[in-house]
Amino acid sequence: MSRIGKQPVALPDGVSATLSGQTIEIKGPKDAKSFTATDDVTITIEDGIIKVTPRGKSKRARQQWGMTRTVIANMVHGAKDNFRQELEIRGVGYRAAVQGNVLRLNLGYSHDVDFAIPDGVTVTAPKQTELVIEGTDKQLVGQVAANIRDWRRPEPYKGKGIRYKGEYIFQKEGKKK
Repeated sequence: MSRIGKQPVALPDGVSATLSGQTIEIKGPKDAKSFTATDDVTITIEDGIIKVTPRGKSKRARQQWGMTRTVIANMVHGAKDNFRQELEIRGVGYRAAVQGNVLRLNLGYSHDVDFAIPDGVTVTAPKQTELVIEGTDKQLVGQVAANIRDWRRPEPYKGKGIRYKGEYIFQKEGKKK
């Protein structure tokens, strides 16, 4: 049984949910989103609590059970609060600056990297070596952070590159003479 799928999703104050068939729509002060679940699960709303149950005992039904519950929980959280991802930039001369809807990264290449910030996400640079990515869609915030990090992943010898805040990079020992 899915340990995640068994847990109900509580609706906080200011967030409402409507169900029509297999489509659930979540509205809140920050955002309004909808999600269409597969026919393998049943969604019910009772007294401000959303419950997801599988329709069978097949492997696909059990997979969809936990995934659907997690997507709904993320939509409820995003309707009330923003998701946040922080990145650190380490390296001599590495820096970032936000100019309008473009993130300009100087990462040691012969050219600056211009990253177009997608709609639904805000990227701020409180310092030249820090980035804060915020938005109401958890998947989109994580994907934007991963795309930015892919421009210069942290390398294991000096630790230079873009990393998640608090991420530990295992440092390798260099050549021995």
